[in-house]
Amino acid sequence: MQVKAVSIHWFRQDLRLEDNEALSTACEQGLVLPIYILDDVNAGIFKIGGASRVWLHHSLQSLNKSLNGKLSVYIGNPLDILFELSQKYSISNIYWNRCYEPWQIKRDTKIKKTLIEHGMSVNTYNSLLLWEPWEVLKSDGTPYKVFTPFYRNGCLNSKTPRFPLSIPTNLSLMNDTENHLTIDNLNLLPHTPWDKELVKQYKIGEECAKLKLEDFIYKGLNSYKDGRNYPEKPNISRLSPHLHFGEISPNTIWHSVRKIGNNDNIDTFCSELGWREFSYNLLYHNPDLPTVNFQAKFDKFPWSIDKQILSKWHKGQTGIPIVDAGMRELWQTGFMHNRVRMIVGSFLIKNLMLDWREGERWFFNCLFDADLASNSASWQWIAGCGADAAPYYRIFNPVLQGQKFDNNGNYTRHYVPELALLPDKYLFNPWEASEEALKAANVKLGDNYPNPIVNLKLSRDKALAAFKSL
Repeated sequence: MQVKAVSIHWFRQDLRLEDNEALSTACEQGLVLPIYILDDVNAGIFKIGGASRVWLHHSLQSLNKSLNGKLSVYIGNPLDILFELSQKYSISNIYWNRCYEPWQIKRDTKIKKTLIEHGMSVNTYNSLLLWEPWEVLKSDGTPYKVFTPFYRNGCLNSKTPRFPLSIPTNLSLMNDTENHLTIDNLNLLPHTPWDKELVKQYKIGEECAKLKLEDFIYKGLNSYKDGRNYPEKPNISRLSPHLHFGEISPNTIWHSVRKIGNNDNIDTFCSELGWREFSYNLLYHNPDLPTVNFQAKFDKFPWSIDKQILSKWHKGQTGIPIVDAGMRELWQTGFMHNRVRMIVGSFLIKNLMLDWREGERWFFNCLFDADLASNSASWQWIAGCGADAAPYYRIFNPVLQGQKFDNNGNYTRHYVPELALLPDKYLFNPWEASEEALKAANVKLGDNYPNPIVNLKLSRDKALAAFKSL
C-alpha cells in the first residue's frame, strides 16, 4: 500500500530528539520516517571502531525507545537506501544534520546532488558544532592555525551559539515495516563479549546524557579549572561519548553552563568545547589530518618500528606506572582521563619514538568517544607536528606527572594493583625502590610487574637529538 507524503529524517551523529533541528523541521512537514544507516561502505579505514560500535548499539536502542520503536535501520550505501525508500514511499523531502569527517562530506555531497537531480528536496542543518567550520576564519579568509585566536577572536566574536530547541511536539512517525533490519542485525557488538563488563559502567542515551550534564554542573564544574588535571577527582564532565554520538548537543551544554554565570571554571570548560570546535575546523580545512603530519618537516622524522614494544604500550605493561594505569583504564573502561592521555601519548611518541599514528589508531578503536577530529588533532598536538602544537621538546616526565597529578596514588593503585602496597615515594618509580621496600610490597620487578621498557632519561635525549636532526 502506497503511503502518502512522508519526509525522511536520517539520523547520524544526532541520536536525540531534543535540539535536533533537522528532525524538528521534518516534523513540521507531517509524517516522518526516521532511519539510521550503518555505512561501512564509504567509511573505509575510518569506519567506526570497536568500542564506539558498542556504544552505538546501546545508543540506537535508547533512541528507538524514544521513537516508540519506529526507528528503521539499515546497512549499506546510504545513496542506494535513500533512493529506494524515496521511490517506495513517494518521498520528496529528506532531512539530515551535517557531519564533517572528509569521507562523510564527500559522500553527502554526492547523495545530495543525486537526489536533487531526481527531483527531491534535501535539507541539511548544523547539529554537531557550535560554529560551522567555514564561518570561523581569519580576517583574510584563511583558517586559523593557533587555538587562542581561533577561540577568542574567531568563535567568541562570532554569533552566539543558537539556543537549543525543544523536543518536537508534533512527532508523527512511521517505519519501514518490510525491509529494515533490527538493531541487533547491525552486528555492532563483538562476538566475544568483552563489552559486557565495560558497558555496565555507563548509562547510554539522550536522557542519561542530560542527567550526566546536570551531575557535572552540580558536582564538578565549581572546581573544573584546577580539578580537571587530577584523574581521581570528579571534575571532568565525561560527556564526550554522549556528545560524539549526538545524544546531547554542544548548544545544550554551552547554554546550560553559561546560564549559571561567568567565572574561570566556566570559561575554562567552554574553552574545552572551543578546542573541539578547533579540531573540527582543522579537519575540515585539512582533510588528511588523521594520516599526514600537519607540519611537513616531520615527514623526515626517524620513527621506530617495534611491534613488541607497541603491544606492551597497548596492554599497559611498560613498567612506567602512570602510563600503565592510563592504558589499562582505556582497555577496562573505554575512556581515559585527558591529563593521562597527554602522558601516555608523550611516552609513546617521545620516549618510545613510535609514530603518533599508531596511538591515534589504537585510541580510535578503544575509545567510546572516538572522534576523528579531536583524536587526530590531539595526537598531532602532543607529537609536536600539529597546529598550535606542544613543542616536540616538551616531553612529559611520567614520574613527575604521576607524583603531581596523582599525588595520593589512588588512580594508579586502582589500575595497577600490583603496586598497591608500595609507598608513595616509589609508586611512580618502583625501579628506584630498595629490595626491602619491594619485598615488603610484594613487588617483583620483571616478574609480577615489568621492568621499564625504556630508560626515561636516555630515551628523552634520543628523541631530542632526533628532533634536532630535522
